[in-house]
Amino acid sequence: MTKTMSASKPQESGEVRLGHSLNKKEEEFVARRKNTVLQCLQKFNIHCSQDKVPNIALLGSGGGQRAMVALLECLVQIDKAGLLDCFLYLSGVSGSTWCMASLYKEPNWSTKLETVKENIIKRLGGPGVSWDDKSAKLKKYYMKDFFSLTDLWAVLFVTSYVKEIDEQTLTDQRDQHNEDPYPIYAVIDKQCKRREEGDPWFEISPHEAGYSLTGAFVDTCDFGSQFDNGLKKKHQDEMDMLYLQAMCSSALADGEATWKWIKAISVPEIKSVLDKMDQGKDHTGGNASKTTQEPVGEDECYQELLNPVDADPSALEQSSKTKLTDFFRGQRQFGQTADKHKKTARCITQRIWGRNYNFLHNMTDESVPAALLQKETRDLIDAGLLINSPYLSMLRKERNIDLFIALDFSDGDPFTTVREAAKTCKKLNIPFPEVNVPSDEGKKPKDFYVFKGQNVPTVIHMPLFNVVNCGDKPGDWRKKYGILKGPYSAEMITEVMGVAGKNISNNIEKLLEEIRAVAEAK
Repeated sequence: MTKTMSASKPQESGEVRLGHSLNKKEEEFVARRKNTVLQCLQKFNIHCSQDKVPNIALLGSGGGQRAMVALLECLVQIDKAGLLDCFLYLSGVSGSTWCMASLYKEPNWSTKLETVKENIIKRLGGPGVSWDDKSAKLKKYYMKDFFSLTDLWAVLFVTSYVKEIDEQTLTDQRDQHNEDPYPIYAVIDKQCKRREEGDPWFEISPHEAGYSLTGAFVDTCDFGSQFDNGLKKKHQDEMDMLYLQAMCSSALADGEATWKWIKAISVPEIKSVLDKMDQGKDHTGGNASKTTQEPVGEDECYQELLNPVDADPSALEQSSKTKLTDFFRGQRQFGQTADKHKKTARCITQRIWGRNYNFLHNMTDESVPAALLQKETRDLIDAGLLINSPYLSMLRKERNIDLFIALDFSDGDPFTTVREAAKTCKKLNIPFPEVNVPSDEGKKPKDFYVFKGQNVPTVIHMPLFNVVNCGDKPGDWRKKYGILKGPYSAEMITEVMGVAGKNISNNIEKLLEEIRAVAEAK
């Protein structure tokens, strides 16, 4: 039986919606936005009727802070050219979602983008988040039913780059962006990716969160709550924007890189946050002089976790069990709050990222892959670990996208993402153009590519670093601005934004040409 949400009060429904149609609120938003798109096209003498307005989506790839600042400048240049109102959707993965979160915290950001940009750049150049604030935030995250490395990633990593703790939620923003493109954040289901079964493509918008291709959704404010057989059983607070950014950018969530990150941030750095959470508490049960036995030390416990970086995780968990048990028993003996240490150790040893309740748990519906129905929890991670752009979520038939403008900020081969998208679409029988690129352009790409065909969307692919704006060595630029480099200096931010801006300003006429072509074809 298909369960549907109440259109009048979707935020209170507490039900799973099965079906491929768009959420009613998204449909209403898109209908209004098309009026804006139509008016924008008319300014460029591109004429079409109301029901033939082309659906255009701007996609931002992953790429850490490089993607964040590059996407920002691309949008600024698009706005200066008068084209920003042509876009129906703005969607991103990983680092591009950092930019999106910064934009959408400001109501109707596209009407004052230059000012919004200045404020973002000023924040990125500021002092950042204090350890006291990080500790207070982590303490809040520990109160959730599921604590994972994504929470640590949010507090220790993401805040170091975005320089803020954004506690807004997506549903807070529902009625604040009538002048902006509709935002969609994309992640993937880790279990589906690893086992190559089910539907890995998961999208999150201000109105719904769920599996894009399966057609299974819940209201965004209910995502993370516990469900049973399609109905909400236990409410959990909606995730905030900091956590959403961390989930979208959890680039180390699927492999040995997890251990390398844990080691890189070091034992003292984790301890620093945990210790601050304990400050001001009486850890001795009332009188320190009465203690007669020392608990196993945190240094020893964490070093046991961190030393064998390349060890098999199951073996590591077994070898650590004795010392971890002794450590936590010692914490309890001396009146200390050990729960946070337990949760931290568990998610480290088991490499748990992005764990949330599975809203499809215990449902029985043939339209949903069996793999998605069984477990009580699902782990959601960075979509860039599968395809580093949100193509698959945006390719839902009901969105009917005519033109993708894909800004690629990836590491490595600048065509991997679009090729993988084409390969996956072919496998799933989703319309997508063939991607043919001269072999000699892999290391020295141009700045503008168009892929098109019959009865498929047109795809414009724009690599960030290319021979037009970087000379003969775009690879050197990718290395200089690697994804896991430390937070960029003001000079580095300016340089990346300069390169990104040229990609747009140099190609405005080409963009207009392709927009005109899809409008005429429709």
